[in-house]
Amino acid sequence: MSDQSLGLTRRAALGRIAAAAAFGATSMLVSAQASPSKTSPERLPAGRLKQSLSRWTSKEPLPQLCSRIQTMGFSGLDLVHVDEWSVVTDHGLAVSMGYPTRRDNFIAMGFNDPANHAVLLKELEDTIPLARKAGVKNLITMFGNRRADIDEKQARDNCIAGLSKIAPYAAENGITLCVELLNSKVDHHGYQGDSTAFGVAVMKGINSPNVKLLYDIYHMQIMEGDVIRTVRDNIAWIGHFHTGGVPGRHEIDGTQELNYHAVAKAIADADFQGYIAHEFVPANPDPFASFADAVRICTV
Repeated sequence: MSDQSLGLTRRAALGRIAAAAAFGATSMLVSAQASPSKTSPERLPAGRLKQSLSRWTSKEPLPQLCSRIQTMGFSGLDLVHVDEWSVVTDHGLAVSMGYPTRRDNFIAMGFNDPANHAVLLKELEDTIPLARKAGVKNLITMFGNRRADIDEKQARDNCIAGLSKIAPYAAENGITLCVELLNSKVDHHGYQGDSTAFGVAVMKGINSPNVKLLYDIYHMQIMEGDVIRTVRDNIAWIGHFHTGGVPGRHEIDGTQELNYHAVAKAIADADFQGYIAHEFVPANPDPFASFADAVRICTV
C-alpha cells in the first residue's frame, strides 16, 4: 500500500471515529435533557424534615418570595400574618407558623403575667377558627418579659393557667399553639422563657398535645448550648424549630459555631414531624443563595 493510500485510509478512519464520538455526545445530551437528575441543585429531595423560611428574613414581595423559595425545596413560609395566609397557600406552600396579631409588643406581652391573659386569650380565640379554615396548623405565642414582682415559679404557674384555658379550644380546631424560647442575653433582655427547663416545666404543667415549645436553636445555643442532647431529651414537648447562625444570626454554614447538619439529623432521628424554619439574616449579597444553602444543610 502506498504512503498516499495509507494516509487516506487513516484520515477516513479518524473521520469515522470523530463522527461516532459526536453522535455519542449528542445522544448523551439528549438523554440527560429528557431525564433530568432528581438531585439537581435547583430543587433538592425533601429528605426527612419539612423546611420553611421565616417571612421577615426577606424583603422580596410576598408572591415573588413564595414562587422563588418553592423551587428551592421549601414547603412552607413561617411567621405569616392572617391577611397574608391566602397568598402563601395559593402558591402551593403551607403557612408553617401563623401570627394571631400584629401587636407591636408581641414578644414582651406574654402569659407569664396574668394581667395579659384576657388580651392574649381573645387574640387566640379570634384567630384559631381562621387558622382552621385556612389550613394553618400552628400559631405562635409568647412567655413574655419578666416582672420584678413575679418570681419564676409564679411566672411558670401563670403560663400554665393561661395556656390551659385555651388548649381545649386549640385541640377542638386541630391547632397547635407554639410558645417560643428566646435568649435574654443578646436579643431579648428580660424575656422570661429563656431556658428549656422553664419551657418544659410549663409544657408538662399544661400536658396538652396542642401546646408545644417553639425551640429556637439560635436562641438556645446562646443561652445553654448542648443543643442535640437537649432536643433528644425534650422532643416530646417541642412542636417547631427555628434556625440561625451563632454568633450574629446569619447563615447556618461553616461561618458559625453549630453543625446544623448534625442538629437536623438529630431532629429527624427523633421522628420529628413538624417544621424546621430558617430564621436568619443573610450576610450574603445574594440572600436566596443562602436560603438554598440552608435547605441543603438541613436535608437529611
